[in-house]
Amino acid sequence: MGNAKVKVIIPAFNEENAVGNVIKEIPTDIVNEIIVVNNASTDRTETEARRHGATVLSERNQGYGFACLKGMDYVAGLPEKPDIVVFLDADYSDFPQEIPQLIAPIVNDTVDMVIGSRALGKRQRGSMTPQQLFGNWLATSLLKLFYGANFTDLGPFRAIRYRSLLDLQMRDTTYGWTVEMQLKAVKKKIRYTEVPVNYRVRVGKSKVSGTVKGSIMAGYKILWTIFKYL
Repeated sequence: MGNAKVKVIIPAFNEENAVGNVIKEIPTDIVNEIIVVNNASTDRTETEARRHGATVLSERNQGYGFACLKGMDYVAGLPEKPDIVVFLDADYSDFPQEIPQLIAPIVNDTVDMVIGSRALGKRQRGSMTPQQLFGNWLATSLLKLFYGANFTDLGPFRAIRYRSLLDLQMRDTTYGWTVEMQLKAVKKKIRYTEVPVNYRVRVGKSKVSGTVKGSIMAGYKILWTIFKYL
């Protein structure tokens, strides 16, 4: 991957049984810092992340976007900024060893943002719920209709050039984070692409798609975000 400086931000809420596996499989010959943002966990997520060598931050405001913004604030305060930031979930559903393929188009300077598409990759049976599959289809269809975007997924596993990430001026604090990043990239004409990524059944139960309330709230926020920026 040449001399690209890569940092990984991992939002984590009650993932004590998964976060260590995620950290262990991140290729440290490419990634120079793993940042786990402990998002008001009530279990041993923070302890496990530290034990496996990650930089651990604490964000008491619950919300996926809150955690991502906390990680970005930390990176902004570093004396040496990264070239690329990778966002990765802590539930062990993604394959961290695929980071080289994810960042390759940015390293090769063909794009500035890469979305890891579960729709294009291989999904283990049961790894995505019917409501997730429908929600992704609906959201990406609306992004195509209203913004001319060409996405197949709102997958959380993604990479972006750091200066492009700053240009997006990310604001969402909860479930709208991923779609906000994608629609803003299109609006600001940031070069993007998708690469296939594999996906497996997560460790433990999802706090979002695993409950009716979480699914409804996430779906509402994603749709609200899409229409907000029209």
